[in-house]
Amino acid sequence: MKNRQTTQPTGSLTLDAPPANSVTSATPYDVTGDVFGIKTLFVNVFFVGSPGPGNDWILVDAGFYGYADAIQDRAEALFGPNNPPKAVVLTHGHADHIGSLRKLLNRWGQVPVYAHPLERPYLTGLSAYPPPDPAIGGGGMSLMSWIFPIGPTDFSDVLRPIDPSGIIPELPGWRAIHTPGHAPGHISLFRDSDRTLLAGDAFVTTNQNSLSDVINQTEEIHGPPAYFTCDWPAAADSVRKLALLNPARVGTGHGVSMHGLDLQLELGRLVSEFNDRAIPSEGRYVREAAVTNENGIVSMPSPTSFVVARAIGITAGLGLVWWLLRK
Repeated sequence: MKNRQTTQPTGSLTLDAPPANSVTSATPYDVTGDVFGIKTLFVNVFFVGSPGPGNDWILVDAGFYGYADAIQDRAEALFGPNNPPKAVVLTHGHADHIGSLRKLLNRWGQVPVYAHPLERPYLTGLSAYPPPDPAIGGGGMSLMSWIFPIGPTDFSDVLRPIDPSGIIPELPGWRAIHTPGHAPGHISLFRDSDRTLLAGDAFVTTNQNSLSDVINQTEEIHGPPAYFTCDWPAAADSVRKLALLNPARVGTGHGVSMHGLDLQLELGRLVSEFNDRAIPSEGRYVREAAVTNENGIVSMPSPTSFVVARAIGITAGLGLVWWLLRK
């Protein structure tokens, strides 16, 4: 969107984004004066805490594989060296959100990692995720999704369940909200004092299904990445739940941060047009959701054919590698 308007939320914070200086090095993914973000290839991570050497902070998600150095560099710029986070909070455990987690934990030690109990089977080696659906159409990212790993991974040594109350001790003032659909135990984080939302992939601010939009970071609110969403009725309910919070600013798992009137109008439009704007016309989970529980997958609908999608996806993947090498 070309013209972004801002509104001042009620609460203790009044900064729409932190100033660009040697400490914060502001990015388009920063949300407030104490919520900072960076993009790791095509997925965002967030740092929550007042900047300053030695200050407490937490990490939300752990980004794509190979970005541990970038995440640590931003953390040290904000909070000083030799200052690991008090906790890591995962919105969910898809590979692009945990890719650098093990390497970071190897550096930081026994930092607690919080996730919703329904994410536990995918983060303790018990179950793989429901597989992606590259047959949904909609762009190059969808077509390439069959190559994305689905686990399981094992972080049982540090994993802690998020309490049903949504309270995370290391993150005062915030609450975790269960927003399933994209993943069974997906959560979003909300701070009531200034209506700041970290939505994860419950909704995103670029069309994550489209390779060109991902490359250009085209700013527009969309539903969750369709190729990995395994329960569309739950996803629609989750977007409605977040819209009712009337967030004043948001950071999402994909795309730049948004705030003010643009956010409110676009989110309202997504709610009212969710079936047409978010749900694919065809695909494995469109008419029947995957069934999961605390042990992982219970049942799934039959896969749709994606021979053509696989061939096109390989071509799109090679094109992405070529573009990245040129940069």
